[in-house]
Amino acid sequence: MPPPLAACCSVLELRQYTLHPGRRDTLIALFDGAFVEAQEAAGMHVVGQFRDEDRPDRFVWMRGFRDMASRREALGAFYGGPVWKAHRDAANATMQDSDNVLLLRPARLDTGLEHPGAPRPPAGAEMPADSRVEITLCYLKAPANEDFARFFEQDVRPLLAETGATPQALLQTEPAENTFPALPVRTGEHVFAWLTVFPHAEHRDRSKAWTARLHSWLRAPLEHLSLAPTSRSQLR
Repeated sequence: MPPPLAACCSVLELRQYTLHPGRRDTLIALFDGAFVEAQEAAGMHVVGQFRDEDRPDRFVWMRGFRDMASRREALGAFYGGPVWKAHRDAANATMQDSDNVLLLRPARLDTGLEHPGAPRPPAGAEMPADSRVEITLCYLKAPANEDFARFFEQDVRPLLAETGATPQALLQTEPAENTFPALPVRTGEHVFAWLTVFPHAEHRDRSKAWTARLHSWLRAPLEHLSLAPTSRSQLR
């Protein structure tokens, strides 16, 4: 069985691309067909690829790295390699903006993503998932510290569990300097995020009754990403 993602991915990128109208499926076909194995061969893990259900021109995906040094090496290998060079013009032609990128790490050693245990669907497979992934982004006034962690565990997690939305990963901003400046990441923010996988779209928690508990910690409104896995997304 592969090692847990928490062990191999102490650094994660959450990438949200705004695409030209009607081009999302074009990019997904290219990404799922050409970019997954090539990135993994370069030394990173492609965690998941998604359609944002609330934004028809948004493509969201995540990839992970062992650490910041291996991130630099892996990105250099992929973006300097033959697969990206062969397809970059076609990929870039679908995009309006690809700079909405959060650099994250597990909030604690035991809160990273665990490996799903099932192999990724093969290239060319048409395996749409019934499941949905929801990512909640909290924009905090200050970095998530022990006080916030205690508050979350005591006041928020139990309410999430009551609604069937128990987090499967807790993440926060990775403050290290971007080791691959050719790909910008967002800076100057203190993000705390959690990720939940629901077996079906209708199981997602829509009440959000717990949000009021967080208001005093926030500098900006919560952001919820409701995501449908692509046919080759391993996280599903």
